[in-house]
Amino acid sequence: MKKNFSLSNTLIKFLSIFLTVGQAWCASIQVIYPQPESLNDTRSNYFVDLLNLALSKTSETYIMRPYAQKMTQTRALKQLEINEGIDVVWTVTSIERERDLLPIKIPLDKGLFGWRLFLINKNDHDKFENIRSKKELMIYAAGQGYDWPDTQILRLNNLNVVTGSDYDALFKMLRANRFQFFPRSVLEIWEEEKNHPDLNLEIERSTALHYNSCIYFFVNKRNTRLYDLIDRGLRFAMDDGSFDQLFELNFRKFINKSNLNSRTIIELENPLFPEKIPAENQKFWFRR
Repeated sequence: MKKNFSLSNTLIKFLSIFLTVGQAWCASIQVIYPQPESLNDTRSNYFVDLLNLALSKTSETYIMRPYAQKMTQTRALKQLEINEGIDVVWTVTSIERERDLLPIKIPLDKGLFGWRLFLINKNDHDKFENIRSKKELMIYAAGQGYDWPDTQILRLNNLNVVTGSDYDALFKMLRANRFQFFPRSVLEIWEEEKNHPDLNLEIERSTALHYNSCIYFFVNKRNTRLYDLIDRGLRFAMDDGSFDQLFELNFRKFINKSNLNSRTIIELENPLFPEKIPAENQKFWFRR
């Protein structure tokens, strides 16, 4: 009898621990985000770290993990909209996206996704070094993803755009001269050049595009709890300086290398941008 009693106590303790863990899991906020589109795509690292930083500033228990399967940006946004498996996405904002989803209006990139340098073939260097206007740029084709807002922005500015459906394939399309320049954010382009050493590509040195654009976190319209947590956490991180520390750690070297003050800046309109930058949010944006 004594042995059975001891076994019962052990079982009770086990069940108690199991229930406690189960309750903690249920009480935790689960935050599922999209995987990168390819193995070479390191662009998401900063945004995952920033999301983790924001949530860590709140008092809530949370569990972050990537979605089990890779997906295109379009599919990730659709699954977020219908509340199917994705809880948060970071992406360039647009009127349409702010209509369908709930944006947390803090520019995670400080607006630097609207500052674009050109990835080009090395043997095309002479074609681009003397370009000083949009009209001169219009004789060449730009490459972009088929579902990127930037594709529409470039086309609405009368630039010729060739699209692809696969992120990695776009670099090979550039190498094959399917298009002549690949406008990329100053935060992306340096790592992308480094990740494709075999394609004979380089970053053009004299010109940049600029238009109003930024990346927000988006959640489902009904997920106001997660919205409040991320918004509050980001603002805490801004107030205590940890947001800027993470941003500087990831991107300061790229901003300096881009040398925007010495480049010819070609300004474009962005009719997809939802609104003028609110005065109270001016401090969130990069200024040269």
